Amino acid sequence: MHRRTLVKSAAGLGLASGLGSLGFNAFAAGKIKPGAKAALIVVDVQNCFLDGGTLAVKGGNEVIPVINALAPAFENIVVTQDWHTAGHASFASTYSGKKPFETTKLSYGTQVLWPDHCVQGTDDAALGKDLKVPTAQLVIRKGFHKDMDSYSAFEEADHKTATGLAGYLKARGIKTVFVTGLATDFCVAWTAMDARKAGFEAYVIEDATRGIDLNGSLAAAWKQMTAKGVKRIQSADIQTA
Repeated sequence: MHRRTLVKSAAGLGLASGLGSLGFNAFAAGKIKPGAKAALIVVDVQNCFLDGGTLAVKGGNEVIPVINALAPAFENIVVTQDWHTAGHASFASTYSGKKPFETTKLSYGTQVLWPDHCVQGTDDAALGKDLKVPTAQLVIRKGFHKDMDSYSAFEEADHKTATGLAGYLKARGIKTVFVTGLATDFCVAWTAMDARKAGFEAYVIEDATRGIDLNGSLAAAWKQMTAKGVKRIQSADIQTA
């Protein structure tokens, strides 16, 4: 199933062996200790998606303490931010007569229309104040092209325009990514699937994510991620001490 189907359906709708070779080491009781070849990706933990934000994800704030607890276990951390222009093509307000969560057709396919959110330079677009990832080495901003949305941290919604994240991780020798943040069924899912597309081993830490679940989009996202080889784990599976 193609990832683009996720957007259409949203509108209408045991760990692998050989862990040591993937940049982390297996411990007793199934614990994983991330190593130098693993990276934590923290997706869009921004005010717009948190309580009181313009596109708040139910339970979004609950991921913050989980991510904060995980962060010290990782030598490599990447943070992403939605970073839209005013009047962005993904905003319902850009189109006469359109309402949030309806769709429109853009050059790259069906686009879900959202409330205005994460506009560049606003407090709404800022990272959540309680997020504590001081050792993060890179912030990837996405969705800044006015005529194109971007869910994935790796490429824009046309599935052609790269953000540069894959090249950065490969240059650093990263083999495996652990994806957390918001929202499970959109930016987290697309990031994890694009990580697989780019040749990385990909894990989604389920309790460090929350979903929007727009007309069955959460179940659809997990189905697609599983089909692409993304592994589903919990924060308790990570060795943090």
